[in-house]
Amino acid sequence: MKVPAWLCGVGMAVAFVSMGGALSACGGGAPAKFANIKAGELPSGESWVGVYYNPVYGYLHVVEQDGNTVGRWKRTDASHWGELSGTAEGNVMHFTWKEHQYGAVGPSADIKGTGVFVYKKGESAPELDGQYSLDDSGSVGQWHCVKQLNVKPDLNSISGDNPSEAPAAGDQWK
Repeated sequence: MKVPAWLCGVGMAVAFVSMGGALSACGGGAPAKFANIKAGELPSGESWVGVYYNPVYGYLHVVEQDGNTVGRWKRTDASHWGELSGTAEGNVMHFTWKEHQYGAVGPSADIKGTGVFVYKKGESAPELDGQYSLDDSGSVGQWHCVKQLNVKPDLNSISGDNPSEAPAAGDQWK
């Protein structure tokens, strides 16, 4: 069954708004305009490396690799997984991201964009205050995460394999 292109666009728009985004006029748009954020000092004794939690995007695992800050996440509803890569200067990280929909194939399976995180001391744990945008969109969504204390990041724990779709023990022989 072939789905009309306009219907896919409506679905993506609904998903984007449900992720906390806002929509501008249909069609392309100007690149995202993030707040003009000046880098400050990373709080003393803190590091970008860690695992951060958001109720929609799940656990974001962040590590440093080859001078970049990279991360992966899997949504709490197990519908998508994503990856980001960027550079951190003090308490500010600018990044590009791509999110993949489990079970989807073709151009509509992936969405991508840019974003920025500000690392802040929270009341009980460090936090990331973030903004993101889809490519070719002037709309900006919010991405707030809380660092999980004493949890080590593991990028390999998140991939295109959807463990929620794995067969139950013995089912592969039916």
